[in-house]
Amino acid sequence: MTYQKVVLISVTNNLMKLILGSASPRRLELLAQIGVVVDQIIPADIDETPQKGERPKPYAVRMAATKSKAINASASDLILTADTIVSAGIRILGKPKSEGEAVEFLTLLSGRRHRVTTAVSLRKGDKIWSRNVTTFVKMKNLSDHEISAYIRSQEWQGKAGGYAIQGIASAFIPFISGSYSNVVGLPLTETSNLLVGAGYSISLEGPPL
Repeated sequence: MTYQKVVLISVTNNLMKLILGSASPRRLELLAQIGVVVDQIIPADIDETPQKGERPKPYAVRMAATKSKAINASASDLILTADTIVSAGIRILGKPKSEGEAVEFLTLLSGRRHRVTTAVSLRKGDKIWSRNVTTFVKMKNLSDHEISAYIRSQEWQGKAGGYAIQGIASAFIPFISGSYSNVVGLPLTETSNLLVGAGYSISLEGPPL
C-alpha cells in the first residue's frame, strides 16, 4: 500500500515537472547545490525488508526502482528516487531501529572499511533510467566514549549505517574513496547526468548565498 502526500510545491523553468520520491532533507539540499529545485516531494511508502540472501547492491537497486513505481504521476513528469545503504561485507546496515542497534552498527564499522551504495532511478512514464554508485569509507577505531557520545547526539536516527558523514561523524572518517555526495545520500554527478539525459534543464547556479 502506498500513500501520496504532496509536501512541497515550487516552480521551475522546465516544461516537465520533477517529483522527488523521498522525504530526505539531505537529498533536497544536495539537489539545491546544483540548482535543481523540485516541484513536488511525494515520499513512497514501500516494504524495505531485504529479501532472503539479497546482496547490498541489488537490494539498493530494487528499492530505488520500487519507490519509483509506487508513485503515481502523469506521463510527462519526471520521478526521481534513490536508496542509500551501508554494507559491511555482505551485511546490509539499514537505519537503526533503536539505540542498541545503532551501537551495534558503529561497533561493527569501527576501525574498518565499508561500502556506501546509492541506487538512483529516474522515471518518465514507462521509461526508466538508473545508475548505482559505491563509495568506500574507512571509519577510525571508535572508543566507547565516542560511540556513547554519538548515540546521545541522536544524529544516528534515520541514517543508514547509523551515522551521517556530513555531521558529527565526519570526525570519525579519515578516508573515503569515491563520491562524497553519494555517502550523504545522492551521487550528484550521476544524478545530474540522468536528469540532463532525460531533457531536464539544470541551472548549475546552486542555492543563493
